[in-house]
Amino acid sequence: MKNITIISIIAISIFFSSCGSSSSTKEAEAETEHHDEHENPSTASLTEAQMKSIKIEFGTIEKKQLTASLKANGILKVPNQNKATINSLMGGVINSILVSAGNTVTKGQVIATIKNTLFITMQEEYLSVSSKAALSELEVSRQKDLQAGNAGALKNYQSVESELKILKARKTSLQKQLELIGINANSLSNENIQSVVNITSPITGVVSNVLVNIGSYVDVNKPVAEIVDNSQLHLDLYVYEKDLQKMKVGQTIHFTLTNNAGKEYDADVYAISNTFEESTKAIAVHAMVKGDKTGLIDGMSISALVSLENANVDAVPTNAIVSHDGQDYIFVVTDAHTEAEHHEEGDKEEHDEHGHKHTEKGHEKEGHKHSENEESGHEEEGITFEKIPVRKGTTDVGYSEITLLKDIPQNSKVVVNGAFFILAKMNNKGEGHSH
Repeated sequence: MKNITIISIIAISIFFSSCGSSSSTKEAEAETEHHDEHENPSTASLTEAQMKSIKIEFGTIEKKQLTASLKANGILKVPNQNKATINSLMGGVINSILVSAGNTVTKGQVIATIKNTLFITMQEEYLSVSSKAALSELEVSRQKDLQAGNAGALKNYQSVESELKILKARKTSLQKQLELIGINANSLSNENIQSVVNITSPITGVVSNVLVNIGSYVDVNKPVAEIVDNSQLHLDLYVYEKDLQKMKVGQTIHFTLTNNAGKEYDADVYAISNTFEESTKAIAVHAMVKGDKTGLIDGMSISALVSLENANVDAVPTNAIVSHDGQDYIFVVTDAHTEAEHHEEGDKEEHDEHGHKHTEKGHEKEGHKHSENEESGHEEEGITFEKIPVRKGTTDVGYSEITLLKDIPQNSKVVVNGAFFILAKMNNKGEGHSH
């Protein structure tokens, strides 16, 4: 009898324990369901460290001309009048080099000096001829006076006059030669004869190459340096015959470098060729590059988009658009409520509808929320992103047209790099809640 009593007590204890466990499990499930009801499935949060790790970048929705357009390839060119190959007008030995490749120079700036004994000889001869010409002028004047008084022979007067003309011609010739090599003949004297002359830049631009060394001998056939003025950089766009009628002077061209499509540049068409390029059926369309030309070099290949009509559309970089279940999305920075705020609002509603019993539950959840906040108080703050559905349109030159299917605040920050990783995190969160 005593054994039966002990067995009964054990059975009753197991029953109540089971009931208590079942009740706790149901409350936990209810708590999870309540948590899921208030969490926004279209948002995801990332910490500063996570954003830095996946290289999140922000931008905005821009206006781009992507509707009626023509795609073509071309090459960047600098007009010949904006290039300079610098030579010495006379042979000599390089005495100094004052620039290096990459330096910016102005018109008339000295880039090198050259020396030659011939320079000394030319100056000596100029001074000698100048002196003889001055003496000859005096003799001509004297013979003229003698001839006027019938005291001199006409032949003598004619002879000294002819000699003066020869000396003047020689003096002028030497003066021009000295000026060409950079020596001012008018200020030349016996005390300031130069053995070294300057080689100067004929244009303003950037030194692209220096072709000599100090001590090397150069003549008129050997270049000293090359200079390019990129301020007049233009592109030659090659358009095929069937598309030629679509091109007009004044059209805007958007282009990127073929080997580096990270930055977009603009150019305006200013001329259209009327001849075919050699070995192709393409016609060159000439356009002047606008704005900042940093990084652009003569000879670079480009990929271009010609705007055929002025129709601006909303567009974002193509990398900003992600697809999920057949729908395209972009991510924007949002001020969405936190999960804890959703819990608090939900509990207040239950208090109004169901009275004291649910208020106690609210207190329990408030305590639970307070506990969660304490645990997460040391977590790093981050940014919340919202998934916005869009309709994708024309894609070209790294940008895609979009139509927003949900209103967003003006000038919202759009994720232009790293959107795929945010989508992956959001999908992983959804799979976790589905369990």
